[in-house]
Amino acid sequence: MKHIHKYRVSPAIPERLQPILEMASNLWWCWTPDVIVLFRRINATIWEDSYYNPIELLGRVDQQRLAELENDDAFLAEMDRLYERFNKYMTRRTWFSRNHADVKNTTFAYFSAEFGLTESIKTYSGGLGILSGDHMKAASDLGLPLVGMGLLYRYGYFFQYLNADGWQQEKYPENDFYNMPVKLVLDADQNQIKSSVEVGERNVHFQLWKIQVGLIPLYLMDTNIEENIPEDREITAQLYGGDSEMRIRQEILLGIGGMRALQAIGITPDVAHMNEGHSAFLSFERIRQIMTEENVSFDTARELVQASNVFTTHTPVPAGNDVFDSKLVESYLIQHRSKLGLSSKDFLAFGRENPDDGAEPFSMTILALRLASFCNGVSQLHGKVSRNMWKNIWPDVPTEEVPIDAITNGIHPRTWISREMMGLLDRYLGPKWEEKPADPKIWTRVSDIPDAELWRTHERRRERLVAFARRRLKSQLINRGAPKSEYGIAEEVLDPEVLTIGFARRFATYKRATLMFRDPERLLKILNNSGRQVQIILAGKAHPRDNGGKDIIKQIATITRSPEFRNHVVFLENYDISVARYMVQGVDVWLNTPRRPMEASGTSGMKACFNGGLNFSIPDGWWDEGYRPGNGWCIGRGEEYPDPEMQDEIESQALFQVLEHEIVPLFYNRGSDDLPRGWIEYMKNSMRDHCPAFNVHRMVSEYNDKFYVPAMKHYHTFSQDHAAKAKVISGWRESIQRDWKNVRVSNIQTEQSTDFAVGDELTVSADIHLGSLKPEDVLAEIWYGPIDSDGDISRGTATAMKPSDPCQNGVCSYEGKVPCQVSGQQGLAVRVRPYHQQMVRKFMPGLTLWG
Repeated sequence: MKHIHKYRVSPAIPERLQPILEMASNLWWCWTPDVIVLFRRINATIWEDSYYNPIELLGRVDQQRLAELENDDAFLAEMDRLYERFNKYMTRRTWFSRNHADVKNTTFAYFSAEFGLTESIKTYSGGLGILSGDHMKAASDLGLPLVGMGLLYRYGYFFQYLNADGWQQEKYPENDFYNMPVKLVLDADQNQIKSSVEVGERNVHFQLWKIQVGLIPLYLMDTNIEENIPEDREITAQLYGGDSEMRIRQEILLGIGGMRALQAIGITPDVAHMNEGHSAFLSFERIRQIMTEENVSFDTARELVQASNVFTTHTPVPAGNDVFDSKLVESYLIQHRSKLGLSSKDFLAFGRENPDDGAEPFSMTILALRLASFCNGVSQLHGKVSRNMWKNIWPDVPTEEVPIDAITNGIHPRTWISREMMGLLDRYLGPKWEEKPADPKIWTRVSDIPDAELWRTHERRRERLVAFARRRLKSQLINRGAPKSEYGIAEEVLDPEVLTIGFARRFATYKRATLMFRDPERLLKILNNSGRQVQIILAGKAHPRDNGGKDIIKQIATITRSPEFRNHVVFLENYDISVARYMVQGVDVWLNTPRRPMEASGTSGMKACFNGGLNFSIPDGWWDEGYRPGNGWCIGRGEEYPDPEMQDEIESQALFQVLEHEIVPLFYNRGSDDLPRGWIEYMKNSMRDHCPAFNVHRMVSEYNDKFYVPAMKHYHTFSQDHAAKAKVISGWRESIQRDWKNVRVSNIQTEQSTDFAVGDELTVSADIHLGSLKPEDVLAEIWYGPIDSDGDISRGTATAMKPSDPCQNGVCSYEGKVPCQVSGQQGLAVRVRPYHQQMVRKFMPGLTLWG
């Protein structure tokens, strides 16, 4: 084989234009439209051809053009203005520094399998990645001491196109890292920083790349290096590609390798945030590092790690929660298990609902839930669904007390709001809408925007969406090899003045993209209603191995190509950030039709809100808490049906009913000035209600205040004096687990009467048999609340009981009072659970005892 000498060629940027290169190397530009306009001014054609990649733009533009720009006073003045703005952003006093001035020398590490930051960096597939990217941007805006950790995929997710039959095809264009806003991580001597991780019997080596996202560094691992055999070089080849073995190899690299990567660059995070279960193996590596550095046992290190781990679950769909065969886990992680000093049974128990069930597979979600004290779903409804899904990990705990919180997702406004809408908000809301987007008072000023200005701004974006859809459709026809006679079709589809509905998302079957097509004749009447026409733009990808999703796309493609539908219904191929931006900025209505309660959050509809679009959705995910009459529309009222076919039929008819009788009339009801005043009122209601609530700044500040800072404080407390307090907790936990079998509750007594009035108090007493444990080792509680139709306590509340007499022979008498606050049939029960004032999580799995 011939020897190839490798070298790198960098853009030759004149000294006067160096600020351009500096701004291009920091993704701050991707949420700063004025900088994007500046890049376009350099060479609009290359900017489009590079798919909005400023590094490639600067590498391809000729030197003559750069020389022209050196002498272009107008260009230089704009560049200097934006560079000054960039430097102010990078050096300003941030929200975090103002609100947490006492927090010094700390790092929060955010792990995710995908990051959707901008079109030109294809390290994302869908909503999870977009959320991760928005999280990075908001962390920068707020100034959190956070770093990101992920994988740099050589092919990223796939490029989608449809064949002549409408069947989805995939292409995998290779990413050129050296022409992207990505840099190799070097040490002080300019040598590459590399590390390795054991994957089965082999060491897999990786190099590190960095993307600078404003103030936040995002580190990405890459195994495509000469130190690895070809099989291991493929680990970072493709996002969500390959089989279960490839997936577990990627997740070992992400979790364990990610912790080693941080260690290699001198970062020891105080808090680790696992965004979905893909990175859950990081807990084992954090434990190993602490065991080595502090010379402590596994149990002591686990206390420290569990107290400072954060876990976010993103889906109730089984396919979204990775599960591996136990033999596969054992074979690939045998070296890691050995270093932890665990038996195979104890190691695998961390990934099982029932630790004693040797036949149960290994769940990454369960592993994350067991080793994180701060866990959450991504909407209030999803939190409730998640508590019900995973309640068997805490079998004796009422579902509503299962320790899974909820932090509703949000979106990064400046990434998704159109430039025209930003200008309007600047004029009428003032600059603070960018600085404090979660402040409801600022968004009340939406009322001050003149109806005509808001409407014309929105209409311009609809016009741009239609123009974009026509260009994209023509390109699709050319790529498909359609005859030139059909190209004219692309010029005729859609109408920039017609009510436009958008539907774009991953084409999983539960999202029901064909719900609106169940009654094609009724839909056709709505679309072709003279003077009140409707048009639909759809986009989305199915996973390459999801034939059910591909079949849905084929059905829709067949409909869009039929003569009666093709002018009114368009499917845009290769849904990505660029397509999403055009759609959320231009549609009038954002449609979402998941089968409740399977949509964890769904952030695309939030993006439409910030651009004046209205949501029309099943009350699932975020819309379950975002909807109120007058700010959008619901399909149904949150009913859940045992028969999916019945549910689809009922909800498709409800969809048509609302569309025909509410949405279409409201849009086309115009005054003498041709303004839909009622519709504009809905737009303003939506922006007032949703913009301050469903933005990522509110979300990240909530993560910071509820999870990151408390977790950091626990980490600092537990790690002091060589993990002294963690040792105490682990010793206490060991004694609890050893002696809990001797604990029981007896002699529960209440007042003889069973009738009470609101305002009364009911006294309850019980004897707690502690065996060798002490009263301070436990917490006795009364669990009380209304009785449901199954005879169980619903919406329960816990109140503590206190010892009423000194303990005798290990038996302690406790007493407590229950307030009678509401009328109706009520019930109570007594329970006892382990308690230590240093406990971070309220419940220990399997150790809640009921009388």
